[in-house]
Amino acid sequence: MADRPRRRPEELRSHRWYGVDTLRAFGHRSRTLQIGYDRRDFAGKPVIAIVNTWSDINPCHAHFRTRAEEVKRGIWQAGGFPVEIPALTLSENFQKPTTMMYRNLLAMETEEILRSYPADGCVLLGGCDKTVPALLMGAISMNLPTIFMPAGPMLRGNWRGQQLGSGSDVWKYHSELRAGNITQEDWHEIEEGIARSFGTCMTFGTASTMATIAEVLGFILPGGATIPSADSNHPRLASNSGRRIVEMVWEDLKPSDLLSRKSFENAITVMMAGGGSTNAVVHIVAMARRAGIDIGLDDFDRLSKTTPVTLNLRPSGKYLMEDLFYAGGSRAFFDALGDLLHRDTPTCTGRTLGEEIAGAPIHLPDVIMTREKPLEAEGGVAILRGNLAPDGAVIKTSAATPSLLKHTGRAIVFDDYNELERRLDDPDLDVDETCILVLRNSGPQGGPGMPEWGMMPLPKKLLQKGVRDMIRISDARMSGTSYGTVVLHVAPESYVGGPLALVREGDMITLDVPDRVLKLEVDEAELARRRAAWKRPERRFERGYGELFSQHVQQADLGCDFDFLAKPGRNPEPEIH
Repeated sequence: MADRPRRRPEELRSHRWYGVDTLRAFGHRSRTLQIGYDRRDFAGKPVIAIVNTWSDINPCHAHFRTRAEEVKRGIWQAGGFPVEIPALTLSENFQKPTTMMYRNLLAMETEEILRSYPADGCVLLGGCDKTVPALLMGAISMNLPTIFMPAGPMLRGNWRGQQLGSGSDVWKYHSELRAGNITQEDWHEIEEGIARSFGTCMTFGTASTMATIAEVLGFILPGGATIPSADSNHPRLASNSGRRIVEMVWEDLKPSDLLSRKSFENAITVMMAGGGSTNAVVHIVAMARRAGIDIGLDDFDRLSKTTPVTLNLRPSGKYLMEDLFYAGGSRAFFDALGDLLHRDTPTCTGRTLGEEIAGAPIHLPDVIMTREKPLEAEGGVAILRGNLAPDGAVIKTSAATPSLLKHTGRAIVFDDYNELERRLDDPDLDVDETCILVLRNSGPQGGPGMPEWGMMPLPKKLLQKGVRDMIRISDARMSGTSYGTVVLHVAPESYVGGPLALVREGDMITLDVPDRVLKLEVDEAELARRRAAWKRPERRFERGYGELFSQHVQQADLGCDFDFLAKPGRNPEPEIH
């Protein structure tokens, strides 16, 4: 990237608050002095907002109190003025019905924090799944210089000498518990050994998928996405981020300078090559639309066909994020993709992606594999269409059972998750491993919030027979740590009358991943009769954020953003009087 002209202090956005001779500026300066700062601390300096999603109920972010101080250290050293501002925490494990319902709320809060306060640039502290896209969506819309500081993956889990991975091994061993193959005591030991430190899931689930995407988009300092949360490199990353954001403000290097169609194609390529989370499909679309870039499901399918899976990480492979760090981290992973990435895209360092990753060595070739000898020949996610999903559906092929990728089976239909829980283990349920489990009313409006219910548990009687996978279809999402032959994000969702609402018990459904088809084997005349008889479910909300969400959330293929946020339009700078 060419050298950018350095701005003068009076060109800073915060100058309107601090640097003018008005009554309001008197108040801003006097109240800053009230906190205990000296004029020399803030006069003529870039004000850096540290948007911190720390919370006592978010274990992924438990270290962010400390990391915020380390970011401040870097900002002070570089001549900036740090201002830490708390923001909504999206705790994947605790927040119900799903953090996805609140992603747009955090995105809106982030944009408004940066708009309404005297911020010249920002460091975003996040990591837990929906936090990454939420913070970036808000920052992209506000378009101030931005660096993302990821929470980092937690340490590897352990149980009786076996390495455990977040989520992936929960599902695995829960099935064994239900099948009677492990004891309740075993289960409790796994519970105590699977999460050994602060930080995000250490599998290549949604958190790490989104962190690597944030890095390849240019928002994270090179190599930062894969540093374990408890490693001493992590606080150094925090201070380095603080130092760099001050320079970015002087250079006026904004998200709009980093983002392009090529950078979002890089994001999709990295997701595919990592066997990454299906959630990233929704988030990449939403972030791109905030940037005014038209990225759709067809882009994912096109790039999937040309991108091999080169990360041997769970749930698609064998290893964990800590192993990826030792293997060379995100820089080595990116560099090994060669010309599959647009290497001329800019980054927050002021250098191109290619300049930052060139020659990064691979230390463990069984973890970071080559394009010539990949884990899978094609990308980890495929896009399906057909009369059951006219606007698309997704399947994570890298974590599916190959023999089920072309299959026709009889539908077992659950109207919602409560019905699934009531009926699933009924000994009289007429189900076998050739059937297809269908869950509806679990999409953006139906869930509400499109919860991670897509990896439905298998019927106990099939688990006891040794069955560990069968086709499951829903308009829900699934955890990035999940696996199995699971079709997700069926659009439009059943709650608004999508074709999934018309499926009846016993209907035959065809899944054909090689041909990208998801088809309900019912003739159009019968579907028309069912469609005419369908009645929209009763509204879930009549007030509050739930009502706002229900009225404005878009469908999965459009990124599930709010319709009034996913478009250009005036959101002017605040007047100061």
